[in-house]
Amino acid sequence: MGKRASHGVRVIGLISGTSLDGIDVAAADLHAEDGTVVLTPLGELEIPYPEPLREALLAALPPNPCTAGELTRLDTGVGQAFAEAAARGVDELGGADLVASLGQTVFHWVEDGHARGTLQLGQPAWIAERTGLPVCADLRARDVAAGGHGAPLASTLDQLWLRGLAEDTGRPVAALNLGGIANITVVAGGEPAIAYDTGPANALLDLAAHRVTGRHRDVDGRLALGGSVRWDLLGRLLADPYFAAPPPKSTGKEHFTADYLDAALAGLPPVGPHDLLATLTELTAATVAEECLGHDVATVVASGGGVANPALMTALAKKLAPAALRTSDNLGLPSGGKEAYLTALLGWLTWCGVPGTVPSATGARGPRVLGALVPGAGPLILPAPLGGSVTRLRVAEKTGR
Repeated sequence: MGKRASHGVRVIGLISGTSLDGIDVAAADLHAEDGTVVLTPLGELEIPYPEPLREALLAALPPNPCTAGELTRLDTGVGQAFAEAAARGVDELGGADLVASLGQTVFHWVEDGHARGTLQLGQPAWIAERTGLPVCADLRARDVAAGGHGAPLASTLDQLWLRGLAEDTGRPVAALNLGGIANITVVAGGEPAIAYDTGPANALLDLAAHRVTGRHRDVDGRLALGGSVRWDLLGRLLADPYFAAPPPKSTGKEHFTADYLDAALAGLPPVGPHDLLATLTELTAATVAEECLGHDVATVVASGGGVANPALMTALAKKLAPAALRTSDNLGLPSGGKEAYLTALLGWLTWCGVPGTVPSATGARGPRVLGALVPGAGPLILPAPLGGSVTRLRVAEKTGR
């Protein structure tokens, strides 16, 4: 190939998003070729939380009270669930050298537009004990300590991955993640990436669907597709100051709660279930599209659970026009596993001594090597730091082994 390959590591990435559905697992081979990270996706798993654990996590989220004892029990429960998920990843996806975990976010503390702290549950010692592998965890805290928001960390992958597309087309590209919260990374050739949370993606949709049907989501967008937008409700929701705040900024499900939705509905004529879901779908599409088009993007590359919702994707495509809406699958990275592959990349960067943040996206004072490393069954032996800068990411196809 004429290029120097180094620091080859097979990593299992673990994350549970703000929708609290369960644990996303991805395995990747990663190595460096000069200034390019080559990521080969090896497979993904989606492992639901045991229902009692999921219910306990939901009960612990703001505005509900939560004791130190309950947080301790949840930290252990999530840690053990992540440990089993990692073990399955090792067994079913072909082994690993390292596990990287972004854990389960339960609180993201933002005051006056500044992140003060962030809490992810899932004690990594359980993963190390179960698998015998070293674990890279607590990946957000260092960026927060450096003045950043600790999010969206997807900007790290997106800037490396999409820079070439932005340069080739001469137009900015936006990566869009549709989890509980929607976040975008805007990549333009020759300019620092910008990334931030635009607002809710599935957070309010899932909450409303559960109220109406008892299920965790609006399956296939059926409720939303059967309703019409209530413009009075949408106007109230769009008046939230978060949408008008300048980036860098971050938010979470502690902001978009049942009380938040009830306050928006208060005093309005009754809103039927179908119209409620249609309106919340429009809220996500409108807030995402306004931000993307404000950056003059020509292409939006979507990933995350919301990609599976036809009502949301249809609304987004309409709002984003003339920008083209694609999915990360179209570019070789499975959309359902993208955040788990991001986690694997972050773990690899830390293992190799390379900063894992984009300061222009998170707002931090400078780039930082992220996370804390927990030894596996043996002593922790790190490779020599990679050295130099990593400026590109290439997704490679899996070959026979």
